[in-house]
Amino acid sequence: MKKAQIIVDKYFLTGKTDKRIYGSFIEHLGRAVYEGIYQEGSPLSDEQGFRKDTLELVRELQVPIVRYPGGNFVSGFRWEDSVGPKAQRPSRPELAWGVIETNQFGLNEFVDWSRKAGSDVMMAVNLGTRGTEDAKNLLEYCNFKGGTYYSDLRKAHGYEQPHDIKLWCLGNEMDGPWQMGHKTAAEYGRVAAETARLMKFMDPEVETVACGSSSLEMPTFGSWEYTVLDEAYDQVDYLSLHQYFGNASGDTADFLASSKGMDDFISGVVSICDAVKVKKHGKKQINLSFDEWNVWYHSIEQDRKLEKWVQAPHQLEDVYNFEDALLVGSMLITLLRHADRVKIACMAQLVNVIAPIMTSDTGAWRQTIFYPYMLTSVFGRGTVLNTQVLTPVYESKTYGEAPYLDSVCVWDEEKDTLTIFAVNKSLDEDMEVSCDLRQFEGYKIVEHIVLNNDDLQATNTEAQPENVVPVKASAECSKLDGGKLEAVFAKHSWNMIRLAK
Repeated sequence: MKKAQIIVDKYFLTGKTDKRIYGSFIEHLGRAVYEGIYQEGSPLSDEQGFRKDTLELVRELQVPIVRYPGGNFVSGFRWEDSVGPKAQRPSRPELAWGVIETNQFGLNEFVDWSRKAGSDVMMAVNLGTRGTEDAKNLLEYCNFKGGTYYSDLRKAHGYEQPHDIKLWCLGNEMDGPWQMGHKTAAEYGRVAAETARLMKFMDPEVETVACGSSSLEMPTFGSWEYTVLDEAYDQVDYLSLHQYFGNASGDTADFLASSKGMDDFISGVVSICDAVKVKKHGKKQINLSFDEWNVWYHSIEQDRKLEKWVQAPHQLEDVYNFEDALLVGSMLITLLRHADRVKIACMAQLVNVIAPIMTSDTGAWRQTIFYPYMLTSVFGRGTVLNTQVLTPVYESKTYGEAPYLDSVCVWDEEKDTLTIFAVNKSLDEDMEVSCDLRQFEGYKIVEHIVLNNDDLQATNTEAQPENVVPVKASAECSKLDGGKLEAVFAKHSWNMIRLAK
């Protein structure tokens, strides 16, 4: 049995979690909107056409914010097409994903849906085929009380009160050649700076997110971030990161090491942000919005065979297995370990499209990745301790030396709770883990939850939705005696130990 140690100190803090780190993403893509969150005429939908079963599961996740309407989709989005009487909304070819967009679900419907889901809106503006003026008009429509053309138009559409959206993405993946209206770093940096400036003229309370490079593998990565921030540093509040991981080669050990790549990615972007700050003699700090992250590879081959120019096809519908859930658990741990700089994160996406929730005409169910996301979202709020993990390591093909144990501790001082999240990545050995908790006098173990399965490829389906579900670990798996925690984490398992006074 492998052995490891988790070291925590209640006075050594990483920072408070921003609840928005548990955000998600809805794009007009595949069945995310149509048949995912909205299905008019379905017996499973409410009076507005919103899927009630989806809403129930989103509330279970406690998603604090949802990014909308893209993604690649936003770079061709005419927001005016998506408001007003549905009978007058135009259908248009949607170039990002090669489908027909009917606009029967749009901006106002999404705001209504978000309120029912208990989430705030993270709105993206089109800086691909459109620009600063249209972004300003959209903000006027959403946030002005009245007395102007677009705010009065919103009222005419049945929304007397402003939507009051305070978080705005300035485009999407603007260095990607797949992106409509993609730009050089200097071009985008200037447009982003001026768009943010005008938006803050109109509503000084809004926060803006500038696009970082589309991924770590882009040839523009690094130089893009530096150039964009050099242009827009004083006008923007966050810089975005996007990254997806997959296991197309079937190398589970290497796949589970991907969280180390994510960690390095975050650290690298933080360094770039701080380098620009130094160059500009800046005082404010640019924080990060990791507003696309997940596992994505299962559906790629089948998507190559999709017919184009249809409505809401089965697109990007990854069926997640147990090893995917392990990596998602590790990625959430990685985000928490960077809570001092990562303030916003969005699992991409929320429903049907590379998502923790799947739907059919007859129901909705939780994919394997739902569980680490839900449990971390619910219990991972408070202050992240500067957790040090002494663990054996292994050599991964892609990321070099990788830890067998990923872990982080979150302390909620107000509620007197301490939560330990941990993933044992060993494929063949349990792990004995110790942690000195004498600083947390009076705390007792509330529960030890484990997500484990003998079959790394096990999935949840509509017919068998509980193949992979978390369970309570046996009492022998975690003991607290004299302030010393001793726990056993099963091979290839995700764990959550909750302690409280």
